[in-house]
Parts: sequence; structure tokens; C-alpha cells
Amino acid sequence: MTTSVTAAESCDPDRRAIVVFDIDGVVRDVGGSYRRALADTVEHFTDGAFRPSPEAIDALKSEGIWNNDWEASQEFIARHFGENGQPRESIAISYEEIVAFFQARYRGADPDQLTGYICDEPLLLDRDYFESLTAAGIGWGFFSGATRPSATYVTIDRIGLVDPVLVAMDDAPGKPDPTGLFDAIGQIEPRFGFTPADGIPAIYIGDTVADMQTIVKAIDQRPGDRRWYAVGVLPPHVMGDRCELYREALRRAGADVVFDRAYQLTPEAIVALISDVA
Repeated sequence: MTTSVTAAESCDPDRRAIVVFDIDGVVRDVGGSYRRALADTVEHFTDGAFRPSPEAIDALKSEGIWNNDWEASQEFIARHFGENGQPRESIAISYEEIVAFFQARYRGADPDQLTGYICDEPLLLDRDYFESLTAAGIGWGFFSGATRPSATYVTIDRIGLVDPVLVAMDDAPGKPDPTGLFDAIGQIEPRFGFTPADGIPAIYIGDTVADMQTIVKAIDQRPGDRRWYAVGVLPPHVMGDRCELYREALRRAGADVVFDRAYQLTPEAIVALISDVA
């Protein structure tokens, strides 16, 4: 990525930044894929008695510990049976069964090719957007709770990015643990001509409470490394009267600013954010 280094080295030092992107709900719309697979899974393992609504899924994720959709599915199932008098320890459904069913919906039943809901995910960002960041001397990469094959499919196969920095589910503890964020930044810095000593401001943009809390924990663990910023974005399935409630949940979790869509985090918006140090 020599063009990235050139852009970074020629950039005004006060305008340099690193942006790390979540993927689901930020780069791609997963309302009809991951979330649909989650609802399918819960409905299947509760014998059709319960299918969580989008609002119910948002409420669960607002607890900040259910970023992993397999674990969220399992939690919904356990709560459903618990509300009907069956304790968790007596539920004869394994986590492996839940993952297998979920993946058959999301990826498809054919292990050799993608045929599931993943094939129909609308993209929310494109290659031109990322190239605009590079041209502005802004380093970028991804830290996602998606599996590496899923994250690679959207970033490389669909958007057309070339070997982007990507820390996926397989590579780091789940959010809000900031380990994966630190790893992504450590890989982004040399690619864009930065060093840890530069203390380049870092932004993490995501659509969940856990994403915002990742920055809160990063500040707790490495307050002196750099300035840290949490940028929230509304996932596409949140509409109408729910928008302000969702914004407020992200703000309470630590968001410095909340956008309707990730493409509003332009180079100009990034500079405005990191310049406001009051």
C-alpha cells in the first residue's frame, strides 16, 4: 500500500487519524442476514413458540455483552425456556447445534459455496469511500465480530479492497474487549506511515453499545497512547421514532457523535472531530 504511505507522509500532522470500522450494520446491512438468521435460529429451537423482533434483538444487544449473534441466539433461547419454567441447565440444546443451524441460514447449507442470506446483504460503504480516506492521509482498517470468511467476503470480494487490515472474530476476544482494536491499530500504523510514538488519534465506528464500550475500555487501558473517539452509526433497520432512542443508547454507552450512516464520517468530519479537543 505505497500510495497510503505517500498520502500519510504528505498530510498535515494535525489532520492525521486512524479509523477502525466495525462491519455489520456499518459496512453492510445485516438486517436481512445475520439478524434474520438469529431470529430463525431462536424460532427453530423454541419449536416456533418465540421469534425475536428487531426491537427485542436491539434490546438484548443494548446490554453490551451479546455482540456475538450465536451467543445472542443461545441467550434468547435460554431466556424463553426460563420464562416458561425450564432452568438453563436442563436445556438439551448445545451451542454447536445453534451455531450449525445459524450458519446454514446465514452462509447456506452448501459448505463449498455461499448460498445463504449473506449473498443478499446491501453494502453501506464502497471502495471510493475508503480511497477518499487514504487520499486524505487517514489510516483505516477493520475490527469486526464477524467470522473472517464473512468479513473477507464483504471487504475483498464485494467491495474490492486489496488486503485490508482486518481483525475478525477468529483473531481476538469479543467486544467490548479492546484487544482487537489495539491489534488493528498496530497493523494500520506501519501501512500508513505512522508509528506508535506519533500518538495518532484513533476512531472506532460501530452500531452497537458494545462497539462504543470498546472505546471506553480502550481509554481505561491505554489512556496515554493517543486520543480515542467512539463514533456511533444507526443500523439501517432502525427507523422512525426509534432513531432518537437508539442514538441516545449509543451516546450513553460512550459515543462522541452518532451519524445516520457511516459514509457521513468523511475526511472533513474526521478532522472536525479530532480537532475538537475541548
